[in-house]
Amino acid sequence: MTGRAVIGVIGNAHLVDNRFAVQHVGERNLRAVADVAGALPLMFGGSSEFTEIEDLLTVVDGILLTGGRANVHPTYFKTEPNPRHEPYDQPRDELALALVRTCVERGVPLFGICRGFQEMNVAYGGSLHPEIRELPGRLNHRMPRLENGEIHPDPTVVFADRHDVQLTQGGEFARLLGRDLIRVNSLHGQGILEPGPRVVIEGVAEDGTIEAIRIADAPGFALGVQWHAEYDPQVNPINRALFLAFGEAVTAYRAARQRPAALRRSG
Repeated sequence: MTGRAVIGVIGNAHLVDNRFAVQHVGERNLRAVADVAGALPLMFGGSSEFTEIEDLLTVVDGILLTGGRANVHPTYFKTEPNPRHEPYDQPRDELALALVRTCVERGVPLFGICRGFQEMNVAYGGSLHPEIRELPGRLNHRMPRLENGEIHPDPTVVFADRHDVQLTQGGEFARLLGRDLIRVNSLHGQGILEPGPRVVIEGVAEDGTIEAIRIADAPGFALGVQWHAEYDPQVNPINRALFLAFGEAVTAYRAARQRPAALRRSG
């Protein structure tokens, strides 16, 4: 096993022309992995119908759980679904929730972004709210729209940093980023309502929305962010530091796998 580390990037179900079923990944995720984490991005299908976790983890050295348009299905946190909060992608839910727990248990580096961040919380018994903006005192974290309701056509406006996040002093994020206050973009409707028992809150927006988490007692890298860190890590120092740290963890995990078993036992 030589060469660059490999990061598996989960796919999302999508219909082309409302007819052709595909799995897709936003290219910015792939570029963030290649350009900043220094790894080879390998997209895998977000469904257990064609992705077996055991086989996947023999091929990859880390997992990136990306954002996606679909909400995590509420039955996974004991809430009734509502047509207003569709679409859903239950095949991805089923695979991702099991994958989160397996990665954490085995120390496989795991980085969750937006939907992936939410999946990490649900995987450990937490709940989500389908529309954070409907809670008292919360901001609208959805992407900006024009007066006619259409999404703003300029991606620099859509992905602009929109609010501050206060990080836990002495926490993992504060250590990685070298500061306690950061400013991030915000593009989500659903968000964490109640954190799971092993979910440690490390970043909170000015309105109280949870924005950064880690999994307690994880033997490897297991961090999640609600914002879209994949958008600009080539130039954004906050997002760059996160992908660099993820890449370092993945490279170290790969190196440990390559060591002979006798050395691993003695080391």
